[in-house]
Amino acid sequence: MSFNHSVSDLVSRIKNGYLSGKASVLSPVSKIRNNILQILKEEGYISNFVKVKDDNNIDSFLISLKYHNSSPVVNYIEVVSKPGRRIYCQVNNIPLIRNGLGIAIISTSKGVLADHEARSQGLGGEILLKIF
Repeated sequence: MSFNHSVSDLVSRIKNGYLSGKASVLSPVSKIRNNILQILKEEGYISNFVKVKDDNNIDSFLISLKYHNSSPVVNYIEVVSKPGRRIYCQVNNIPLIRNGLGIAIISTSKGVLADHEARSQGLGGEILLKIF
């Protein structure tokens, strides 16, 4: 399996899982995906994720999607920074997603952080994705 951008691939898998009403989706293991999934779990956008091995002994994340009254918790998810065009921002330019109801996930010098955490630590960086 090959893909160009692991963040875009992860977002596509989550979005397609919610659109088709699945309880869980699989995604290949990587460090950036692990960090993003940890933030999504802490912020309440997914139920859980665990590392599993498939039949070919390849590691994958099993991501449990979260629903409320049979409707997806995630209404909107979009990749901001892409391989052809990276989007960076300083701490005072970090966007508010839906007036603070959503979050932006940012890759900083201290690791991958949610926007509110990056603001509190005074860090800017590459905006990976927006979710609401």
